[in-house]
Amino acid sequence: MYRDNTKVVRIGDRAIGGGNPILIQSMTNTRTEDVAATVAQIHSLEKAGCDIIRCAVPTMEAAAALREIKKQISIPLVADIHFDYKLAIAAIEAGADKIRINPGNIGSADRVRAVVDAARERHIPIRVGVNSGSLEKEIVERDHGVTAEGIVESALRQTAVIEDMGYDNLVISIKASDVMLCTAAHKLLVDRTDHPLHVGITEAGTLLSGNIKSAIGLGLILSEGIGDTIRVSLTGDPREEVKSAKLILRTLGLRKGGIEVVSCPTCGRTKIDLIGLANQVEAMVEDIPLDIKVAVMGCVVNGPGEAKEADIGIAGGKGEGLLIKKGEIVRKVPEDELLFVLREELLHWNDRCL
Repeated sequence: MYRDNTKVVRIGDRAIGGGNPILIQSMTNTRTEDVAATVAQIHSLEKAGCDIIRCAVPTMEAAAALREIKKQISIPLVADIHFDYKLAIAAIEAGADKIRINPGNIGSADRVRAVVDAARERHIPIRVGVNSGSLEKEIVERDHGVTAEGIVESALRQTAVIEDMGYDNLVISIKASDVMLCTAAHKLLVDRTDHPLHVGITEAGTLLSGNIKSAIGLGLILSEGIGDTIRVSLTGDPREEVKSAKLILRTLGLRKGGIEVVSCPTCGRTKIDLIGLANQVEAMVEDIPLDIKVAVMGCVVNGPGEAKEADIGIAGGKGEGLLIKKGEIVRKVPEDELLFVLREELLHWNDRCL
């Protein structure tokens, strides 16, 4: 597994690389200058399962705000910097646990060195981020467009700028909105570096298209043993990014914990609002710390059999439903009590399993 062989990098009180668990990142969409709103969103994201949070730092006011934000949160904070090296230094001085830059758009070597020296002084990592849309013009012209090889060349070129300054506390990120291009680039990169990798499909899109593209792209990359942190980039509520990332990791067997909800696709036998019920169950179990599978089935005909692999489940009928455990019917329940009965079972799961 490639991720077992990457260097260990510490981000705040978390460690990535070297076989450490894959961590989930997201990014705030509040104005970083608005400390109260940013802290509130970070708390919400942490509750959803976010391990590392990134904030945009477009102004000196935003950089200064990081100091107060840091005091009020408990997960590592990454400062996202573009173009202005002074913002990077200010963010580091304000207590950022990591900074994200592209040395190519920071400016002269002296400016990059000033950022590297500040990071070195405080022992914080630098994430070198290269996107398919930010490749050097010469590479794009030479290759007649964006290629996986060009993305990797750019990333290693930018990484070398910092390495040549005697600093290797680095994380690399290469992203593209083209899923297969992004996958190919990662497969090339892992054979040429041992720095940990942050993985994601950039500009993936809305909740629907973004989730599909991210699931396919991250699935392909992570299943190759590549990736130390991930972000599902969605045009929407950042909490959806975290929920999707958790599900992708769990589906790939790379993370345990949390209730997995499975449900049937509905058919002509369905006598209840299965779609609404399944959504209610999925929302209900978010705050229940169990590592089990819950089934939500639409009829009593196939429900028990289809739910055999689940630890517990409910199956709807006309005016009533079934409570099922390991494929065995436990009891009948009035339809309007199904959700309540299921929640009670889950809340007392450990007691009843003793």
